[in-house]
Amino acid sequence: MRIRSLLLALLLVVVGVSATAAAYQARSGDADERITEAAAADAAEHTVTLRNETDSHVWVGSTANTDGSLPLTELPTLAPGQSATVTIPERSGAGHWRGTLFARQGCTGEEGTTFHCAVGDCGPFADRCSLGEQPVGLAEFNFDTADTAAPWYDVSYVNAVSVPVTITPDGVAPPENGGECAEAGCPGDLLSACPPENLTREQGTGKPLVCVNPNRDAKTAYSEALTRQCPRAYAWSRHDAEAGNQVVRQCSKCTGLTVTFHGAGAAR
Repeated sequence: MRIRSLLLALLLVVVGVSATAAAYQARSGDADERITEAAAADAAEHTVTLRNETDSHVWVGSTANTDGSLPLTELPTLAPGQSATVTIPERSGAGHWRGTLFARQGCTGEEGTTFHCAVGDCGPFADRCSLGEQPVGLAEFNFDTADTAAPWYDVSYVNAVSVPVTITPDGVAPPENGGECAEAGCPGDLLSACPPENLTREQGTGKPLVCVNPNRDAKTAYSEALTRQCPRAYAWSRHDAEAGNQVVRQCSKCTGLTVTFHGAGAAR
């Protein structure tokens, strides 16, 4: 009788231990799942939202650096007032993405053969670039998973300016006096500041199309005029070396960034 009682007690202990172990494993599994979900959230790739606030269609173009950055394809065509979002492949390929996004305008022709654009032409495809772009204003980015301060971003008119471009971080409140997560670029009319000798106009209508920098590696009347109009954008290649410049920004806290192509008469 005493042996039977001892066996029964031992059985109850074993059952209790097994139940405790099962409960622990369940809790541990839940915790592992939460950790996995958190890691997945941390690993989420940034996005760039593209907004067309001009009065005409914009075909979005892009170039990627030749450092392992993957080229962007299936880029949107935006009617006035439209927006679209692309995911940046910063965790693919080399583990970073460095490149540009820009507005192509006045595009006509047959996809894959005769398609071309009056501004920012970069090959015969509407949804991607197969050639380097003709001079145009650029939204430039450095998304680097190894850089805790990334992404870095700037608006560059080093080669040319057409529509005004701004870059604004998503998911954070922009600071009042510049610094981290500040807006890059300016929404105001820039073509009106272009020196006449650098301005290209649309044939027939005379509408200003693009202002091309005559010397990207030196200060010129072009760079001086653009800097006065928009100090938060590159106007020449060494602009970032000037004391007190405001041309490059970074925002480690943002979920993505918004690039807005503004109308020539935009103001803020």
